[in-house]
Amino acid sequence: MDHFKAHLDKFITVNDEEFASIISFFQVVKVKKKENLMLEGDVCKLKYFVLEGCLRKFFVNEKGVEQTTEFAIENWWMSDTFAFEKQIKSSFNIQSVENSKILTIDFQSQELLLEKHPIMERYFRMVYQTAYAAAEKRIRYIYEMTKEEYYVHFSTLYPWFIQRIPQYLIASFLGFTPEYLSEIRAKLRS
Repeated sequence: MDHFKAHLDKFITVNDEEFASIISFFQVVKVKKKENLMLEGDVCKLKYFVLEGCLRKFFVNEKGVEQTTEFAIENWWMSDTFAFEKQIKSSFNIQSVENSKILTIDFQSQELLLEKHPIMERYFRMVYQTAYAAAEKRIRYIYEMTKEEYYVHFSTLYPWFIQRIPQYLIASFLGFTPEYLSEIRAKLRS
């Protein structure tokens, strides 16, 4: 839980007693590699905070191809935010990329958490602002950069993803086929 406490400390200040109360609203779950946490069509009941490992969010497009929209590694959150907040069916899947240890919180527990610890409202607002800003940048990169520039930019900004995440998932996230990503990588090596 030290990772979660350290993460909270980046945004808010809570003492040990408050943290003990905050963490009591969460469940610790271990998941195996490629385990599905949520399937498209399920009501989004949980939010996930990654303590160890990696998760991905994806949908299956009209051609039957998985399109990864988001990754979450240590100290990152993942959920279908809209479906979670509205408690409706999700149009996404969430799956573990690696064996992972995560914190989960359901909607009712989150509401009770926010009621008991209003400082967590500030925390979640700051987390959402950061995530929203990152999404805005990503959209701009998609429109402004060539596919090769986008890959170079991504691999420079997040070198640990290139080392850690299977290439077919990196390709899916960047909107490439695995074959096209291989071509880009070969071209950059030469």
